[in-house]
Amino acid sequence: MAPDTVGTRRPRIEPKLEALIVQMAKENSGWGYDRIVGTLANLGYTVSDETVGNVLKRHGIAPAPKRSQTTTWKEFIQAHLAVLAGIDFFTVEVLTWRGLATYYVLFFIHLESRRVSLAGVTRHPDQAWMQQMARNATGETWGFLDRRRYALHDRDTKFCSVFRATLTAGGIKPIQLPARSPNLPGVAALGAPQCGRTKKNVCPSLGGRKRGPSHRAAFGV
Repeated sequence: MAPDTVGTRRPRIEPKLEALIVQMAKENSGWGYDRIVGTLANLGYTVSDETVGNVLKRHGIAPAPKRSQTTTWKEFIQAHLAVLAGIDFFTVEVLTWRGLATYYVLFFIHLESRRVSLAGVTRHPDQAWMQQMARNATGETWGFLDRRRYALHDRDTKFCSVFRATLTAGGIKPIQLPARSPNLPGVAALGAPQCGRTKKNVCPSLGGRKRGPSHRAAFGV
C-alpha cells in the first residue's frame, strides 16, 4: 500500500511550514514545486516536491503556469506592496488677479508606508512637464520612487507614453490600471487626505503674491 493511502497516511507537515509554502506560492506566481523546495532547503527545511504539491492542492492553489495566469490585482498588490507606488493628481483652485485658475498637483504615494510625496504643481501638465516629473521621480539620490519597482496609475491621458518611457528608463515599471476598475484607482487616492493637509504649504507659492483671507478661502483652508 502506498505511503499516502488510507491507513498509513503520513502526518501533515507543521502548520508553520505549510503556511510558508502557501506564502511562497502566493507571492511568487511563477515558482514551481522544485523552486519552492529549493528555497525551503536554503532556509533549512527538507520537503519533497510532492509534499509542496499536496499543500498547494489543499489550499486550492494552482501549479505555477496556471497560477501566473490567474493572479488577481489584489494578490499582486499584496505581494509587491513594499515596492509599489501609486501616482495621481489632485487639483486646486487658485484665486489670482485674473480670477480663479486651476492648478494640477502630481503626487506619489508609497503604498506600504502611505507616505505621500508631492512631485510638482503646474497649470499645464503637458508632455514635456510630465517627462521632467518622471526624471525627477527616478533620480538616483533623491527620487520619490527610490527602492520602488512598480508605479500604478490610472488611464488619464496625462500619463503619456513619454512619461511611461522615462519611468521605465529609470528602472520603474509603470502599470496602467485596467479599464472599468472603479475600485483600483483608490490605491493612489489613499494619499488624498494627506495631500489635503499639505495645501497650506503648497498653495501660497501659486498665483503670484500671497493674498491673505481671500487667498486662503480659495483653497478651503
